[in-house]
Amino acid sequence: MGIFIGGAWPYANGSLHVGHISSLLPGDIIARYLRLKGENVLYVSGSDCNGTPIALRARQEGKAVEEITNRYHEEFEVCFRKLGFSFDYYSRTDQIEHHHVVQTVFLELFKKGYIYSRNVEQSYCDCCEQFLPDRYVEGVCPVCHKDARGDQCDHCSTILDPLDLINRSCKLCGSSPSVRETQHLYFRLSSFQHQLQHLVDIAETSNAWRENAIHLSNRYIREGLHDRAVTRDLPIGVQVPVGGYEDKKIYVWIEAVAGYLSASKQWSEKFDEKLDSFWNVEGKAYYVHGKDNIPFHTIIWPAILQGIGEHRLPTHIISNEYLTIERKKISTSKNFAVWIPELLENFHPDSIRYFLTINAPEKKDADFSWREFVYSNNSELLGAFGNFVNRTLKFINNVFDGSIPVGHIDDIQRSRIEKLYDTVGEKIERGDCKNALQEVFEFIRESNRYFDQRQPWITINTDRNQCEQTLYSCLQIIANLSNLLSPFLPFTAETIKGFLQLKENTSWNYIETTSTTIGDVEVLFERIDPSIIDSERKKLAL
Repeated sequence: MGIFIGGAWPYANGSLHVGHISSLLPGDIIARYLRLKGENVLYVSGSDCNGTPIALRARQEGKAVEEITNRYHEEFEVCFRKLGFSFDYYSRTDQIEHHHVVQTVFLELFKKGYIYSRNVEQSYCDCCEQFLPDRYVEGVCPVCHKDARGDQCDHCSTILDPLDLINRSCKLCGSSPSVRETQHLYFRLSSFQHQLQHLVDIAETSNAWRENAIHLSNRYIREGLHDRAVTRDLPIGVQVPVGGYEDKKIYVWIEAVAGYLSASKQWSEKFDEKLDSFWNVEGKAYYVHGKDNIPFHTIIWPAILQGIGEHRLPTHIISNEYLTIERKKISTSKNFAVWIPELLENFHPDSIRYFLTINAPEKKDADFSWREFVYSNNSELLGAFGNFVNRTLKFINNVFDGSIPVGHIDDIQRSRIEKLYDTVGEKIERGDCKNALQEVFEFIRESNRYFDQRQPWITINTDRNQCEQTLYSCLQIIANLSNLLSPFLPFTAETIKGFLQLKENTSWNYIETTSTTIGDVEVLFERIDPSIIDSERKKLAL
């Protein structure tokens, strides 16, 4: 039985920042772990190239939409590759294949009576002479009274209609829009109230959804699910395949989530693989995203899937809270962000992966601090992990001319490693990646203490056999660290495997190197000069 993993689709209207990667990284960690465990995994994502944010960016820059989406889609692919994301397929929503899948889903819902027409009132800008897409309407949230856009409040997560906003204004010209009647198609979300409550109840019992996902989903259901518009007067997007609505597009909230299915089908066709294993009712389906995307993955997408037939519903929701920067909210419009392309130019990708995992906002908001980022690299990656690997291997190179001592691993160390596979694996499998990585690094610190207590630099002269046993044990610890850390730090894991001349491993259990010599050893991590803290903070105008 296959396991499906879907990573949220970033909008192709601007560069990726640390907040995006923080919420998406658990998907790659889980995918890598499950493959090592021998599971059949399909891990997909893509660039969201439709919708208002892209149209706004194109309008601001005076460029064609395609130029904007091509630029950022290509940039996303480069960034994800450099960060080691192991997608089986990375797609984009402006492809004809995606449009066909979305239209097929739409028509299926329409034929079954889950989509119907309704006359509604909608914001109309007299200055711009157009009905306004929801994100073109800005105002004040009626629930928390903070700034919000017309489809959702990012502060309190309330799903909104633009007419709900207080002090509405047009994002394009700033004027107050009027209200006019128009006709749109609506999705009968209300008819799935009981099925969705059952889904959330199962998730709560199984503890397979993050607490924030369960809490928000229960809140929406408790308040009563309302039918939602599935068409809008959007500038770009998927054409509505129903007569009389040729001038409208399928609303992005129904179209974007269908990308998981369209990307899967594209993968299937490209590699001549069957989808049944990943999309039938049985098995696991992970959805990985930020808190603001919870209702789309726990309410809307499951309702769509139930509406079109027997498909696997989300079994695991991995929804991170928010990541701030230096205790302030990320603001792309104000250029207050730590951008991934620049971060990758200056720092090791595994330093980035480590910090965003060990500091992940899994249960509460977390903060990206330049001081903490530098500290984590210099103290934890270089000082603890890199130090243990290099001191062991260099000792063997210097004293034994690179020949691996003959011996057997300390029984206590082997037992600790075997238990670690179980503990770390269980935590990753339920999306608890932060604690899983902490477990491995606690073992690394214990291994450094083991090296110090055994004092091989002394026993090489007083008890050579004990020295050899110590180094052999440390060597096998390092071999297993390359395995245990490969979901988290894939580049460093591969480097270590090169040191030990380990064969390609596809198992999640205790291993031993059978090589007789060590290859060339290099420093795993470079020290980051703390002076960059002030310079990077200045870039943020702090």
